[in-house]
Amino acid sequence: MSEIKSIECDILVPASIKEVWQAWTTVDGARSFFSPDARIDPVPGGPYEILFNPSAPPGSQGAEEMIILAMQEPTFLSFTWNAPPHLPDVRGHRTVVEIRLESIAADSTKVSLRHTGWGIGGQWDQAFEYFSNAWPRVVLPRLKYRFEQGPVDWSNPPSF
Repeated sequence: MSEIKSIECDILVPASIKEVWQAWTTVDGARSFFSPDARIDPVPGGPYEILFNPSAPPGSQGAEEMIILAMQEPTFLSFTWNAPPHLPDVRGHRTVVEIRLESIAADSTKVSLRHTGWGIGGQWDQAFEYFSNAWPRVVLPRLKYRFEQGPVDWSNPPSF
C-alpha cells in the first residue's frame, strides 16, 4: 500500500491570532498576502476563491469554485483546493487545505498548514510537487511579510 501524501508546514507570524484569522477569512485579508483578488464568504459552504490572475478567462483565474468546508473562529479553517491551470488532468479534482492558528503571544501566531487528498502518479505528482514548494516557500512567507512589511503590492510582489 502506498503512503498517503500530505504537505505540512508552519510559520510564526508577528501578529495577533485575530489579525491572522482575518487575513485568511476576508477578501481584504486575502488580497493583503495571498492573491490580487478573492471571493470569500466565511461560512461553511461559502466560496473560498483565491484569484491569482483575475484578468484571465474564467476557469483560469486561480482557485475558482473552491468552498469552505469547516471553520472554528479564530483557530481552524478548512477549504477545498485545486491544481493550477497548467495541470489540466487534475485541475477538476479537489484536495483539502487545513489552516490551524495558535496564539503564541499577543502579537505572535503560529500558522500550521496541512494539504491532503492527493492522487498518485502523472499530474497528481506534479501538483503535489508544485504545492510542496508554493505553500512553505511562497504563500506562508508572504503572510509573514504582510505583517512585517505591509500588504503585498501585486504590481511588484516580493519574491522568496
